[in-house]
Amino acid sequence: MKVSIVGATGYGGLELIRLLKNHPHFEIASLHTSSKFGRQIHEDNPHLRHLEYALEEIDPEKISKKSEIVFLATPSGVSAKLARAFYQLGVKIIDLSGDLRLKNPEEYEEWYKHSAAPVEVLDEAVYGLSEWNAKHIKQAKIVANPGCYPTATLLGLAPLYTEQWAEGKDVIVDAKSGVSGAGKSPSAGTHYSEINENLKIYKVHQHQHIPEIEQQLANWLQDSGPISFSTHLVPMTRGIMSTMYVKLRKRTTTKELLDLYKTVYEGHPFVRIQPQDAFPCTKQVYGSNFCDIGVAFDERTNKATIVSVIDNLMKGAAGQAVQNANILLGAEETAGLLNIPLYP
Repeated sequence: MKVSIVGATGYGGLELIRLLKNHPHFEIASLHTSSKFGRQIHEDNPHLRHLEYALEEIDPEKISKKSEIVFLATPSGVSAKLARAFYQLGVKIIDLSGDLRLKNPEEYEEWYKHSAAPVEVLDEAVYGLSEWNAKHIKQAKIVANPGCYPTATLLGLAPLYTEQWAEGKDVIVDAKSGVSGAGKSPSAGTHYSEINENLKIYKVHQHQHIPEIEQQLANWLQDSGPISFSTHLVPMTRGIMSTMYVKLRKRTTTKELLDLYKTVYEGHPFVRIQPQDAFPCTKQVYGSNFCDIGVAFDERTNKATIVSVIDNLMKGAAGQAVQNANILLGAEETAGLLNIPLYP
């Protein structure tokens, strides 16, 4: 099946190229950019020196004649405008931006500060949390790929919410990300001299992924409430660690928690549950589509502690996008994605 990538020069787009170039079922038909068309992809990305792809302008009608699926790896605010054109042309869409995740247009505009996509597109978009929505993804015309923080957080919380173990109130999520999560465009906040040997919190109570997480939690647990969600920038290239503290409806043990997580995620090859008293680190999922989860129960507070790690450019972006494309195609969910994490 032929596919195109719009936004091919960003980190997410480059990661899509890496995955799709070696995929057994997909062939890259074209790469598109808003600013560097006419150049070869390797001219600004020497790690792709062996590839001969000319960057093209973004023309939905031309793209629709080349490809059956288009990956939109664009900044927020761009996909909202492009999605409708591709949808009307009958091209299946996997959107890696945040433009199609929130069902409420007003909520999107409040948090993202952009105009929302047309309601007809938002209504058609299926939330692409692969492990939890495969049934709907299979039939989708538009897949809204989850954000990186929401992926780590929701996969960590899902068993407690779907099985009604969580109270759903006063949940605390303490999340940390590598610098690549900020995108490829340079800024003062991601300058080497600012981030090196430094740890800083950002977007306090204002991160645009908050409503995305709360929207999905409410789908799982009717009386779910707002979460406390904080994000931090860590001086590393890739990786997200999301540490969650959740009060439970009943007392339990760490062993029972582990049994719950192992049962819920049985048959899901990209979620790996850690043994008791072991907690994951970001290095063990580096460059892979895995989400590793560790859990513990605190008898003093009746709270569960969940630690979830992913590679933000893989399971948090391009990897999950390809996983969703596999589901759309009806192929093995793991096709092209079962590479071993990079180590060290």
